[in-house]
Formats: sequence, structure tokens, C-alpha cells
Amino acid sequence: MNDAEPPWPGTARPPAPAWVPEPNPWAPSWAAAPPVPIAPPRSRLWGAVGGVLVAVLTFSLIAATMPRRVDGQAFAAQGADTGRTYSGGSEVKPVPELARNPLLDAGITPGPSTCTLPDLGRAADQLEAYYGKLVDCLQESWRPALDKANEPRLLVSVSVKLPEHSACGAAPTENEAVAYYCGGDTTIYAPTDWMLSDAGLNKARHIATIAHEYGHHVQRESGILAAAADKMTSPDENSTADKEVVRRIELQANCFGALFLAAVAGSGSISRSLANAAVADYGRADNSDTHGSREHQLSWAKAGYDGKATKACNTWSAPVSEVS
Repeated sequence: MNDAEPPWPGTARPPAPAWVPEPNPWAPSWAAAPPVPIAPPRSRLWGAVGGVLVAVLTFSLIAATMPRRVDGQAFAAQGADTGRTYSGGSEVKPVPELARNPLLDAGITPGPSTCTLPDLGRAADQLEAYYGKLVDCLQESWRPALDKANEPRLLVSVSVKLPEHSACGAAPTENEAVAYYCGGDTTIYAPTDWMLSDAGLNKARHIATIAHEYGHHVQRESGILAAAADKMTSPDENSTADKEVVRRIELQANCFGALFLAAVAGSGSISRSLANAAVADYGRADNSDTHGSREHQLSWAKAGYDGKATKACNTWSAPVSEVS
């Protein structure tokens, strides 16, 4: 890996090695194989927290993806309109706290939702329809948790087209990201070609990716990203302390993604075996000093899936040894 970090969160995509099946590092008795063929995995990019720190901006960008490795930079910033609720109710403000964020209090959990997803296909309109219904399901599931914590819940859009510029600035290149979340316009960008190149028609990987990205949206809405930005000491995560902050953000997004999977598993289009496969997919990543070891990327996902409550995803109170 090149030690020099690029200005955009992410590193150049390495050549794809010849792929052969590898042992699943997490093999509980219930873990079923994905119901569709798995695309050859690449060195995993979990996006560099884009969205976590660039103090000069008023928007956040999260470039987080599957499955490539990243030693990216953390950009920070809170959205200019984080006080709005999409429901049109009274103004609700995020709470810029980490371990003590109201979202992480005991008894808060995403609610059940029957995800009725269309067929997953290679055409752009098919992908956009699939992601759109999945995001609708994510929003419905996360609504009771954010409401109970009295925190905002802005609507999220999803786009399979890569804009030259968005509220988060210039877009990354294909070598730098697979999908990313922009807090400035609360949009998940998942370009068709990039996602198909990375995941093929593996439903588990598509679902795990979008659920992880939505996890960053939950962090933005709750104020966790803003609080994380305050802890950063430099405009990138080159320092040891900053990289630890970034890892806690990314590992929590894994946990939030799996929390959603636990809430919807076994209903609608997301069967128990598909949810299991999506959780297991979080363990296909390479070790990363900004996103955590392969073991911890999976262990935090499993913590959310088994714990079923946001308190299980409190990476901010975990010892350093659990977020390495």
C-alpha cells in the first residue's frame, strides 16, 4: 500500500487478485451462505469517514464502502440544517455527544419493518429502485430509535449517478470509492458501475453497503459526527489519535447496519439467511488502521446483530483494544 494519503478519502484501487473462496472468519451455526453468488472480493474500501471532518465546510461526507481497503482522510462537519425533521414536526436538535449521546441510551432500538424489495438487476433503474426501497425500509426501522432519543430524522435520498459536484464538493473517482454518504444533501451515492464492479448481484453485499452508509446518516442526525469532528486534531487522520476516532466511527456504522438487519431479518424480502449473510459480509474487509482490523469490523457488526439495541454499538466507551 502506498503510504502517502490522497486528498480524497480513499486510496487507489489495487489490481483485483485472482479470487478463490476463503474461510469465513465468523462462522456461527446460523450463518448461512449468501443466497446469490458472491462477486470476487477486492481489497476492501470502507470509505474513509468522509463525512467526519473538514472543519472549513458546513457539510459532512462519508465515503464508506465495500469491499475495498482504505487509509483515507476524515473530513468533518455538521450539516447546516440538522435541526429539521422530515416529519414536519417541531424542531429537534442533534446532541453533539459521543459515549453519552441519547441515541446510545438503554432501551433504544430500531423497529421492525417489512422490507419489500424489487428484483436486483444490473440496469441503473433496477439498482435505483432496489436501493430506494431499501432506504425507505431503513428510515422506517430507524424512526422509533431517533424519536425515542428525541433526535432529528431527515429523509435520505439515494442516487446511482455520480455527480461532478454535490453539497460535499467534488466527487471521488472510481478508484477512490464504491459508495459514499454526503451529509450536506443527505444522499447516499452508489454509482451503478462501481457497485456492480464491487458486488455483482450479491444481495447481501448491496444490503450491507447501504445499511452501513445509512449508519453514517444516523451518526449525523444524532450529533455523533459533529462530536467526533471536535475530537479531531488535524484535517486528516494521520495522527494516531485521529485514526482511532475514525475507527470508532466506522465500526459503529457497521454495528448500526447490523442493528437494522436484526430488526428486519425474517420478514419481507430480507430472509434470516440473507440478513446473516449481510452481517457476515462485514467480515470480508482487510485490516485497516482507519477502519479497524478485519476481526473488529466483524465483531462490531455481530455486536449490533446480537445486541439488537443501540447501546451495543457504543464504540466510544470501548477500550482501545476493541477498536484497533
